[in-house]
Amino acid sequence: MADDGLLDEGTETAALNEVVAAEHAAVWGYGAVGAALPGDARGPAAAAEVAHRDARDRLVALLESRGADPAPREAGYTLPFPVLSEVDAATLAVALEEGVSAAWVRVLDQAAEPAVRELAVGELGAAEVRAVGWRAAAGRIPVTDAFPGL
Repeated sequence: MADDGLLDEGTETAALNEVVAAEHAAVWGYGAVGAALPGDARGPAAAAEVAHRDARDRLVALLESRGADPAPREAGYTLPFPVLSEVDAATLAVALEEGVSAAWVRVLDQAAEPAVRELAVGELGAAEVRAVGWRAAAGRIPVTDAFPGL
């Protein structure tokens, strides 16, 4: 069934589109994270940006293969707070990972296909692993979330 690009609540395609939107925001947000870090500390931000870009591109291809219109990226995004330090950068990275995790949990709730469910579990786990590192860098305790995305 083709989707006209609108987020039709309660469907796997709508949930996948929510993740595309979250991944767009994460890719953009990691630019701000990296910019606030010293050059020798940008590796994790660059790796996270690539991971989110790859996930987004896989989702776009999946949606297009279904005849659905993927959520478009916005021209820019509003940061939830000013990013003026390394701690701010790590805190923003946590927010980005938690936002993506919440979207992946919605996919788990709406997934009709086992392959989509497996993709969601894998990406949710990867987002939490990245978030653990960023929580530690931000000085947050605990560094783990027993139920990421909820």
